[in-house]
Amino acid sequence: LEKYYDAEELKPYQAELIKMQHHLERTGKKMVILFDGRDASGKGGTIRRVTRYMNEKRYHMVALGKPNEQQKTELHIKRYIEHFPHAGEIVLFDRSWYNRALVEPVMGFCTEAEYKQFMQQVPEFEGMLYEDGVQFVKLWFSISNAEQARRFEKRKNNPLKQWKLSPVDLKSRHMWDEYTHYIWEMFIKTHTNFSPWFIIQTDNKKEARLESIRYVLSKFDYEGKEEEASTRLYPDPNIVQRFHRSMYGQI
Repeated sequence: LEKYYDAEELKPYQAELIKMQHHLERTGKKMVILFDGRDASGKGGTIRRVTRYMNEKRYHMVALGKPNEQQKTELHIKRYIEHFPHAGEIVLFDRSWYNRALVEPVMGFCTEAEYKQFMQQVPEFEGMLYEDGVQFVKLWFSISNAEQARRFEKRKNNPLKQWKLSPVDLKSRHMWDEYTHYIWEMFIKTHTNFSPWFIIQTDNKKEARLESIRYVLSKFDYEGKEEEASTRLYPDPNIVQRFHRSMYGQI
């Protein structure tokens, strides 16, 4: 792949993210961004680039582990709601309540009834966020089967990254088609006009980072928004795509 953007070239866009953050703080608005995708799709690396220069007091990154015994008896979304932003804050979820739509049914961590109930309830829940004025973004990081295999192998051989590979991650490598089925069902049933899915379609990590930042910046107006061509704030439509049904097989 052709070289894309390095750390220095990301900085103008990170400066725009700071402006957006200041705007949220001044106006008291709240923002929630979901970073979802298959294992090793680049979610965490993108979050680190998004928040690199932000005011740490005004954002939170949330990456929840498996629920404890008490949480298993509660409403599935409750433990995520507990981390929602106050006025003027941004919360970035590295994976989200959509574990109930993907990992849990594939791996047998929830019942069929729990899965179906979640799929019925989540659009209503996200409709409440919209009505409450929450700035809400759902990003799906899409990579190919071959690229996921390459990244897994790289992690296995890197002692600094081996911790990223859990038994569930390793098992998922052999369940690509099962995940594809549930991903497709998730998009169909939870993509709405007020809460759409946007898919970051690339195997290039640097490309994914820049274009997802561009998408977030393009979605919102804020004071001092840069209009110059040197910091184009609109994503490449060949990479950032609103979900539509003809995309089957590319997720």
